[in-house]
Amino acid sequence: MRDFFLKTGVVGQHGGPAPSAYVPSPDDTLFSALVGAARRFGRGRPGQWLDMKPGSYSYGDVIKMALALGRLSAKVTAPGEHVGVLMPNMVATIGLLIGLSAFRRVPCMLNYTAGVDGMRAACGAARVRVVITSRLFLAKAGLTEQAAALRDVELLYLEDLRGRFGLLDKLWLIGWALHRPLSAVPEGDAAAPAVVLFTSGSEGKPKGVVLSHRALLANVAQVLSVLRFDPDDTVLNVLPVFHSFALTAGTFIPMLSGARLVLYTSPLHFKAIPDLVREHRATVLFATSTFLNHYARNAEPEDFRSLRLVVAGAEKLAPPVRQLWRDKFGIDILEGYGATEAAPVIAVNRIEDNRAGSVGRLLPGVEARILPVPGIVEGGELHVRGPNLMSGYYRHDAPGVLEPPRSEAGEGWHNTGDVVSLDGDGFLAIQGRLKRFAKVAGEMVSLEVVEAIARAASGEAMHAATCVSDAGRGELIVLFTTDSDLTRDQLAAAAKGLGYPEIAVPRRIRVVADLPMLGTGKIDYLKLKLMGTDA
Repeated sequence: MRDFFLKTGVVGQHGGPAPSAYVPSPDDTLFSALVGAARRFGRGRPGQWLDMKPGSYSYGDVIKMALALGRLSAKVTAPGEHVGVLMPNMVATIGLLIGLSAFRRVPCMLNYTAGVDGMRAACGAARVRVVITSRLFLAKAGLTEQAAALRDVELLYLEDLRGRFGLLDKLWLIGWALHRPLSAVPEGDAAAPAVVLFTSGSEGKPKGVVLSHRALLANVAQVLSVLRFDPDDTVLNVLPVFHSFALTAGTFIPMLSGARLVLYTSPLHFKAIPDLVREHRATVLFATSTFLNHYARNAEPEDFRSLRLVVAGAEKLAPPVRQLWRDKFGIDILEGYGATEAAPVIAVNRIEDNRAGSVGRLLPGVEARILPVPGIVEGGELHVRGPNLMSGYYRHDAPGVLEPPRSEAGEGWHNTGDVVSLDGDGFLAIQGRLKRFAKVAGEMVSLEVVEAIARAASGEAMHAATCVSDAGRGELIVLFTTDSDLTRDQLAAAAKGLGYPEIAVPRRIRVVADLPMLGTGKIDYLKLKLMGTDA
């Protein structure tokens, strides 16, 4: 296909004015944006932020926390230093992140579900020498031994650091900083790194993704220009904040729109989360398709009566999950699409313009090129750029060296690695990751299609496809399923009914009790590939 280029307008792509009021200043940082939100929505508004400590915080409390934790961290780290953060979904974690960046340190959010090797690789790529964590958190999460196994880093515990906040620090905080917070921290730089997040490592070693204050705040503004959030909303964030979806959509969007934020420690508590939605009368929920499926199966219709907006991201929304939510709760899930490198949201559907099977239109300000891929007839590989794009990567083979974004589309572009198609109305449909295509007997077969066939044959079970080398056919497709009765004949019949060729029917079926998952809610395809090789 031809090289396709698209650029959206600043606001008008979705029609009408921006429904939410946040417009970042070119000089805004996370800290100055927090202070600005406190001015707009009320510094002392009670119950603005909640977590499971239990704790209830106002904007003023979060500013105080950011100032105190930022000053404490500055005692044990150097300006510009990359500092690991190994903490759960708590208001203190967000205060620490914003405080570090306010004092010109770079918080690096470590994925504690990645295991020792994953965390070591992340620390190595970003040249992290100090990791701030909590003894209580490590003990409760069963991570004490894993944290101790992190070589070449020094663990600093919040419980110990608090003792270093002396009388002069308290006088500084109470007598000056709380009254003039922007004057109490170093001058901000919107182009400087605000945070380093790490790719999931589902297809190899994690990369450090460097996101500036400007990129993060631009992405918040982009989303708020097409989706309405306001102080009457309550956002329940159950996704871990080391993941970009949870950090931007689940944390910074409510922070900057005035919505109430409830942070919960794990998305895996499938029975507890419906209770939390009901208890807090949450109006907004962000989750992956996999998690939404579990929540729906453990909830009663009245549990989700307060929800007005449910957004799925990070993986493709399975049609049976969409239908389950529609039938059981009367809720149409909005599917969106993004990448950590884009801070992360690239496209999203809207309530009034929600097209099933698509991830919506590009956000305002996002440019896209769809480049042809040999062997793929419909669609092409998506490359993007925009104000929300990362500053660059840190890779494990060049620690601490920033690699600016660049792709076949040119300097400043990012290759998402996803094969997409675009309809006449500008709606994007994701066909799958290019790395998730199998070359079978010379033909390119999307593993997303294989999974769609499996869902059509067995809608109640969970399915995931991978491929392994095969001497006779190039690659062989392996389907992992929780349905012990699923047969290849059933898959062939489902493929025929959907109009897919026989070559997309997996040659090998493996039954598992559960599919391996990453802490972000995505299926762990790297582990599946290893399992397929061992088959």
